[in-house]
Amino acid sequence: MASITSVSYDRTKELKQFDDTKAGVKGLVDTGILNIPKFFVRPAEDLAADELNSGHKNIEVPIIDLSNIGDSIRRQEIVNEIRIASEEWGFFQVINHGIPLSVLDEMIEATRLFNEQDLELKMGLYSRDDAKKVIFNSNSDLYTSQSADWRDTLRLTSFESNPDSSDLPPVY
Repeated sequence: MASITSVSYDRTKELKQFDDTKAGVKGLVDTGILNIPKFFVRPAEDLAADELNSGHKNIEVPIIDLSNIGDSIRRQEIVNEIRIASEEWGFFQVINHGIPLSVLDEMIEATRLFNEQDLELKMGLYSRDDAKKVIFNSNSDLYTSQSADWRDTLRLTSFESNPDSSDLPPVY
């Protein structure tokens, strides 16, 4: 009778191997993988719970209207709306922000171009150091979440009104 050998799964090792590539999800896809790594797969009980809660078909994302933000009373209302949306949803849509559609389109195109660049450039920005102004990585909570999201993130942080453009990654 043949014995069945149990193969133990080392999640931490698999996470580290993925993270050490500094290639992110797109890099993983570009290798032509055939099987999704286990740490990206949500447990069946989570999926079942989502299915039970999927009856909420008419849920609308909170919308924050920045009209009249210069008025001090309206400004406080907007701040409160943002606080509530952040606490209850974790995200929201902003309208009447004054950013031209052309600028938003350029931002989306620059993001696409960044993600299509050579891996070496992105690897140079790959980091988990929150002190850096420019960070590229996959899942900020990679080591703490139960299952990783299938996404990469480029985070640009600047609290300056005129940030130094040399801090930004080039887009070719």
